[in-house]
Amino acid sequence: MENENHNLPSRTAIEAELRWRSEHKLESFYPDTGPLRRELYVKHMQCFEAGAKYAERCFMAANRVGKSEGVGAYEMTLHLTGKYPDWWKGRRFNRPVSTWAAGKDAKTVRDILQFALLGPGPQYGTGLLPADAILSTTPKAGTPEAVERAYVQHATGGRSDVTFKSYDSGVESFYGTRKDVVWLDEEAEQKIYSECLLRTLATCQVSRTGFCLLRSHRFGE
Repeated sequence: MENENHNLPSRTAIEAELRWRSEHKLESFYPDTGPLRRELYVKHMQCFEAGAKYAERCFMAANRVGKSEGVGAYEMTLHLTGKYPDWWKGRRFNRPVSTWAAGKDAKTVRDILQFALLGPGPQYGTGLLPADAILSTTPKAGTPEAVERAYVQHATGGRSDVTFKSYDSGVESFYGTRKDVVWLDEEAEQKIYSECLLRTLATCQVSRTGFCLLRSHRFGE
């Protein structure tokens, strides 16, 4: 029994491994084999692959099937980091991106979109964005523990960003500069949706999850 114990990893090694897994959650999604293997997620894969061809996509599905995290947040993480898995057939960016992630109000954006990407605060890094890829965050005024913008290390060495926005702030808050990707979690009113289309006209990708819509730029890169 004593010899067997010598072969067991130390508590420190176990804790380090568990910490790495919690801070690199992305690595556990869509594996090649096992009960959660990628081939079982047919609709998810179809939605991802469609991004290589279509500027707009909508992933409309039942509750608890992985719309916000497994589709919207997962693809957003790939674009922000530039680290695409070998099997990825969807849209790819070879440079840092500027993006929006939006939902119906500031609290739901914080509790769903922000949580999926960053994990719980104040020490972010246990969401889908790897801890070592999160460069910094800026707080959102008026909503406790909410993030306005996160800056992310891109694989090319540059810096991507994601700004969290909400429909209840009005269409005026969606005026602005060009965006590479817009992720709308739940359906937005037509005026806001139209603004999102305008922001992505030059390079083209909008995606809706949940009612999830992704739109990304395809031209003028």
